Amino acid sequence: MLVVSELRAGIIYEQDGQLLQVISYEHIKLGRGSANIKVKVKNLRTGSTTEKSFINGAKVNDVSVIKKEMQFLYKDPDVAYFMNPTNFEQITIPLSIIEGEAFLKEGDTYSVSFLGQEALSVMLPPKVDLKVADTAPGVKGNSASNVFKDATLENGIKVKVPLFINVGDKVRVDTRTSAYTERVQ
Repeated sequence: MLVVSELRAGIIYEQDGQLLQVISYEHIKLGRGSANIKVKVKNLRTGSTTEKSFINGAKVNDVSVIKKEMQFLYKDPDVAYFMNPTNFEQITIPLSIIEGEAFLKEGDTYSVSFLGQEALSVMLPPKVDLKVADTAPGVKGNSASNVFKDATLENGIKVKVPLFINVGDKVRVDTRTSAYTERVQ
């Protein structure tokens, strides 16, 4: 059992037969009453997110999750294929449980959470470097303004980039928001 005051972002627990991963945690103490714990959770099997509220001291069922480093090989329309680099065992993971699956790059290694033999989630890095595949040409001198233009990256995602970015430039993109953060040399 896990006390709800120990819940933090990323922790996985079981409630009512559902596997839930904490996205955000908030401790609320109002006046003389007992404290409330509000968590935003994602159902790992369905992908839906909900908010749950607990009184301080409540308990939830702890789940022992094993994390393994797996190499991404390729993906089909429904599933992604990963390989364990130590024993070369291949597994398939449904794309529905991979948040931000467009950021998967062939050959890169990702941390995959398992409950027994079932893959629960794939942890993407917070930021990835991608090449700009298509954008309007950059103009010299447009580096001091905060005006943005549309760009298509090598993985097909469209982002807003500054005017000085050209086709072929590498940019760093936040995987949680799909937003441009900086140009990479």
